[in-house]
Amino acid sequence: MAQSIRETERKYTAPTDISWLPDLTAVEPVATLAESGVQELDAVYYDTDDLRLTRTGASLRRRTGGPDAGWHLKLPLPDDSREEIQAPLSSESVPPGELCELTLSRTRGAPLRPVMRIRSTRSLRHLLDAEGDVLADLSMDAVRADALVDGGGHGVWTEMEVELAGDGGPALLDGIEKVLRNNGVDRARNPSKVVHALTETTGLLERTADARVQAAPGSAGAHVLAYVDRLVGDLMDLDPAVRRDLPDAVHRMRTTARRLRGCLRSYRSVLDREFTDPVRRDLGWLAGELGAERDHEVLRERLASGVRELSRELVLGPVTARLQAWDVERRAECRRRTLDALTSPRYLDLLDKLKGLTDAPPLRAKAAHEPEKVLAKALVKEYGRLERRMGRVLQMPSGSERDAAVHHARKAAKRLRYAAEAARPALGKPARRLGKRVKAVQQVSGSQHDGVVACDALRQLTVFAHAAGEPGFTWGVLYGRERAAADARERQLPGTWADARAAARRKALLR
Repeated sequence: MAQSIRETERKYTAPTDISWLPDLTAVEPVATLAESGVQELDAVYYDTDDLRLTRTGASLRRRTGGPDAGWHLKLPLPDDSREEIQAPLSSESVPPGELCELTLSRTRGAPLRPVMRIRSTRSLRHLLDAEGDVLADLSMDAVRADALVDGGGHGVWTEMEVELAGDGGPALLDGIEKVLRNNGVDRARNPSKVVHALTETTGLLERTADARVQAAPGSAGAHVLAYVDRLVGDLMDLDPAVRRDLPDAVHRMRTTARRLRGCLRSYRSVLDREFTDPVRRDLGWLAGELGAERDHEVLRERLASGVRELSRELVLGPVTARLQAWDVERRAECRRRTLDALTSPRYLDLLDKLKGLTDAPPLRAKAAHEPEKVLAKALVKEYGRLERRMGRVLQMPSGSERDAAVHHARKAAKRLRYAAEAARPALGKPARRLGKRVKAVQQVSGSQHDGVVACDALRQLTVFAHAAGEPGFTWGVLYGRERAAADARERQLPGTWADARAAARRKALLR
């Protein structure tokens, strides 16, 4: 069973005299340094032939020696941190399947093989506070790297590493770095040993350097591509979290897919739809597959909360047990659907398409134009679509057809909000204001839709209860409350829409 830890560290070039260190006790709250002996570490790194893990800031290794010998998958986190997912050693040199699955969004199904062997002789010191607790570890590593790819060579270097431990925080790293820098010790040029080794012994990172198509700086294309690049990176980073069923991961990945899909639709004047339309269809499929699990998660909590809020005399029959049985069955089904999607050929094909989209974006002529006019025009077009849908909603009587129309309008509001989000760096305050107002429309209409969905689920639960000879009274009470809440949101919608219209004046958008 794999386990996860968060590591925060900084690497430095080693001092000329590796036995010398500046006085780090000048850094609060370091009180003393304690020698912790020497470790012999031997690691074999795995990657694809074109180094897809390394290029995305990840690494997978099999390491012996030291207190944490085993398989280590490292995934990038913000700032100086990484998540290290560890699995125990086995007699085989093949990476564990559970770790390979967590690399799929990066490898896109390409096989992993040994690319580098790195052996380190590590001299370790603990940085302790006045109570003797470890704040950080400082290691001096004498490194020997041997490439395991054709034409690779050998490298030798020494580096210093400071890693937080216990109660140590980022301010401690800043203080240590200041002392080191004042004594001529600079940050290492490469973020990890394997990057250093590949750069020094193979040249693969340089020979196959990113030959991406670039839009002109400051152009409409540059703004759209910056947004697309960020979302594609987010999607790749969220994949392992979804596979591990981490909190909110499915929701975030689904939202990212929707944002990306909406962006590709809104900015067809910048990116050729002949290429992006198939990508949009696949993103819609992915969001739909993830949506089953996310929608059930939201519905489950909504219904459970509704039961908890009822007074005792309103709960008749085995209501909680019925809800739990329904949840277990649906949750397992939805989870299978999510995992099946992430292991499907269609998903891997989508990842390849997204890689192609970011490396060689199908830019149209307007991509080279000034962003203010191009992006604002796209917002006006999306606003027009939302305005038409909201107009139909407000003319319809209450009922199931209006419920469906509200949901339809909500989708248009979401697309407009995402388009405004992408345009915000170029358009500034008008796009920010529009996004805020449209988000309110999306939230009100979304809350109304959630109530409608809850009513449908409660009707089904009532049928199940009736068939089992259980009282239906409590389910009826809950249904009435959900319908009343949905109707209240429906009455709120015209006012919220009026605020959004005020923020979306064509003159304000086009300046």
